[in-house]
Parts: sequence; structure tokens; C-alpha cells
Amino acid sequence: MVVAISSRALFDMGESHEIFERDGLARYAEYQVERENDPLPPGVAFPLAKKLLALNEDGMDHPGVEVILLSRNSADTGLRIFNTIEHYGLNIERAAFTNGASPYRYMSAYGANLLLSTNAEDVRSALAAGHAAATILPGASSGRDSGQLRIAFDGDAVIFGDEAERIYQSRGLDAFADSERAAARQPLSGGPFRPVLEALHKIQSAYPIENNPIRTALVTARSAPAHKRVVLTLREWGIRIDEALFLGGRSKGDFLRIFGADIFFDDQQVHIESAGRHVAAAHVPSGIVNR
Repeated sequence: MVVAISSRALFDMGESHEIFERDGLARYAEYQVERENDPLPPGVAFPLAKKLLALNEDGMDHPGVEVILLSRNSADTGLRIFNTIEHYGLNIERAAFTNGASPYRYMSAYGANLLLSTNAEDVRSALAAGHAAATILPGASSGRDSGQLRIAFDGDAVIFGDEAERIYQSRGLDAFADSERAAARQPLSGGPFRPVLEALHKIQSAYPIENNPIRTALVTARSAPAHKRVVLTLREWGIRIDEALFLGGRSKGDFLRIFGADIFFDDQQVHIESAGRHVAAAHVPSGIVNR
């Protein structure tokens, strides 16, 4: 599993970015070179990166995880970033510094499964090119420091395609429920994050279920009877979800706090805002609600 993370998601570069916005690129470059031996503070994706990389350290036989850095910095200004990686002992060896150009283009060459970035334009471009990608937003810490990696996903337009969501948006809740009841045994199509969930499942499969370093959750606004199609789709795919929360429209934030998510992926901003009060959340601009 290869996860690409932007430098502004991995580290807190708010002060640096403010200088760039206020004083321009030349002053920004000077600032970074002047401070290239001063470590940057951890960013919103830093705890997630640490937990992902820790999966390689237990000696288990699984596909492994690699974190790569994608940055719009130049190699010169990016030296501070690599020095910070070394300071924190992160095992990140590969990086692309593109000096202002969008770095998402290198995802395929790196074999990346997922892009986490603070740049919404890069995320949309990556999704359009067929990659899983999300705009990671500042959020509260879950407060869970057990070492277990906990990742939560929305269903429609994230793990699954948005065909059911399109019916809901165009014809309402009753039509959606009727359609899902009628199609209960017809698997949903895969959404942009199906490959991410599959990659996590392959790593999980190397460990016993009762003592696993990864725990996943589906946190969806669906409720009965629309739950059945979801369960049977995952069974058809051969993928295990550890927890499935069918909320029937309730706010997702408190549930994600209780689950202790390290990150939550959703296609709707209203759910991202609710989640962000408790956990790190990432917006997936996919599906009908984002068009």
C-alpha cells in the first residue's frame, strides 16, 4: 500500500505559507533555506503517517506500507522538509518536488493507492485520473493513542459508487429506500476508495481478527432497509469491515469520536464539518453532490 501525502498535510507549514502569500515566492524560498535545520511542527496527517509506517516494524508477513512525499516545493526549499522527516525518524525515502507544478501526476509512477493533500485542485485532478484522493482538513485529535490504526469511511461515492445517491438526490428518500430494497442482492459498483479498503484488508489479513493493528469502520447515513445491499456488496467483494454504523441521518461526529478514528473520509462537506470537531477528516469530492 503506497500513500502519497503532501508536505503541507504531513507538516504544519502555516507560517511558511503565510509568508509565501504575503511576500511572494522569493522571500518564501529565503525563509525556508534560512530555517532548513529547524524542524517543522507535525501536521494533520502526521499521526496517520506514523501509524501507517509502524505497520512495517512488527515483522509480520504482509504487503507493507510506504509513505511518499508529494510537494510543490523545489528541491532546494524542500530540504527543510526532508530534514524534518529525519528529525522525527519517519521512514520516508521517496519524494517528488515539483517547484509549483501539481505533483499528483507522479502518483501512477510511484504506484500510489491514495493521495492526501491540502490542495483541493490536486485532489480533484487525482480523482479525475482514477486515483483515490481526499482533501485533508484540520481536525481535532481523537485522543486515542493505543497505536492501533483506525480508519473510517463513508459509503456512497467513497467506498461505493454514487448510483444510489443519485436516486436519493433526484427522487427523494422514499424512492431511494424502494430502489435499494429492490436491488438488495445486486452489488453496488466500486467507488474511488474501494482499492484503499482492499489494500487495508490485505494487510489486516496477516493478523488475527481479535488482535489486529488496523480497525476499519463504515459510517453511513443509510439505515434499514438500505443497509442490506451494503452488507452483501462487501461480502461479494470479500472485504471485511470491522464496524458498520448505519446512522439514518444522525450527525456523524460523535460516532467517529467514540470509534476513535485517525481519519474519516466522506464526500459531503456537512459530514466533514461534523467529523472535524472530533477527528481528522478528509473530503472526497466525488459523486453527484460534488458536481
